[in-house]
Amino acid sequence: MEVDIARLQLLTRVLDQQTNGTEASDRILEKCKLSRSALSDSTSMCSAHQEALFARYACDVVGDITFAAQAGLQFSASSSLTAYISKYSRDLRQVIENTSRFHQIIDPAIAFTLRLAGNFATIEADWKDASYARYHRRTEFLIFAGLARMRTLTQSNFYPIEIRFQHEVGRNSERFQKLAGFPIVFGAEKLEIVVAVSTLDLPIPTYDSNLRAHLLQYAEHVLAERKSPKQPLRAQVEGLITRSMPGKIINADEAAADLGMSPRTFARRLKHEGTSYRGIVDDLKCDLAQTFITNGMPLSEIAYALGYADQPAFSTAFKRWTGQVPSAFRSRLNFTGGS
Repeated sequence: MEVDIARLQLLTRVLDQQTNGTEASDRILEKCKLSRSALSDSTSMCSAHQEALFARYACDVVGDITFAAQAGLQFSASSSLTAYISKYSRDLRQVIENTSRFHQIIDPAIAFTLRLAGNFATIEADWKDASYARYHRRTEFLIFAGLARMRTLTQSNFYPIEIRFQHEVGRNSERFQKLAGFPIVFGAEKLEIVVAVSTLDLPIPTYDSNLRAHLLQYAEHVLAERKSPKQPLRAQVEGLITRSMPGKIINADEAAADLGMSPRTFARRLKHEGTSYRGIVDDLKCDLAQTFITNGMPLSEIAYALGYADQPAFSTAFKRWTGQVPSAFRSRLNFTGGS
C-alpha cells in the first residue's frame, strides 16, 4: 500500500537534525529497504509499512518515544493533490470535508470523517486497513502531522480541545501532553481530534474558488479511475486479530468464517502467501508486545491484551520470540534512553 513520500522526507530530515548527520537515517532507510536517492523525487511514493517502520526505528535511535509526534508537528508542506485542494479551500471545514473525500488518494490505509456534536467537532480517523493500527508511532505522527497541516493552512496556531488515541503509552502520556500543550488522551474508544465548532470557520488565506473547482474536478476523475488496493490475506487476518483485542485472540476457524471461507480454503490461501495462521498470530503478538513494552505498559496488562492467562505465560512466549524475557527487553530500552 503506497503513500505520499513527503512525510517520510520530513521524518528523515528531522532525524538528520537531531542526530547531526545522515548516518542514522541512512541506516534506517537501508533497514526499510529504501535509499536516500529515492527520497529526492517529491512525486515518488513509499509503502505505508516502510513509513511506519522508519518512524518506529527513529524513535528507538534517538531514545524518545515522542520523536515521531515531534516530527509530525513540523509537517507544513506537501505537493500532493489533496494538499493543493486544501490550500485553495475556503475554510477549515471545507479542508476537512475535502480530506474526508479524497484522502485515500495519498493514503488508502486510513480515512477521516468530520462529525459535529453540540459545540464540539471531531475529526475521526478510521483504519481501512486495520493491520496498520499496531504501528503506534506512525499513528501519532499522522495525527500530529494533520494538526500541523491545519495550522499551516489557516495560518493560526490554534489548539484542539484534545486528541484521542486508542493505544496506551503508560507513564509516557505526560511527555506527549507536554509536547502538545493541550490534553492528549490514550486508551480512548476512537482515534480523533476534537476541536471547537468555531475552529471550523477559520479561513484559509490562500483560498481560490476557481482553482479549487478545477482541482476538485480532477480529483474526482482520479478517484473514479483509482482501484481500491486489494489487501493480501495476511493483512486482512492481522486486521481481524487487532480488532478482536484486547484480551481475546480469535482462532483460525473464526477468522476464516469472518472472511467467508472454509477453514481448508483459508489455510490453503495462507500457505500460498507463504504463511500460516499460527505464524501470523505469533508475528503480530511479538510485534505488539515490543511496542507495548516500549509504550511503558505494565507486563500484566500486556499479557492480558495479548490473550495470555497470566504474566509468566506471556514471558515464556516473549522469550521464545526474541530470545530474552520482557524485563530484559525493557531494561535494554532504559539503558539506551528509550521509553
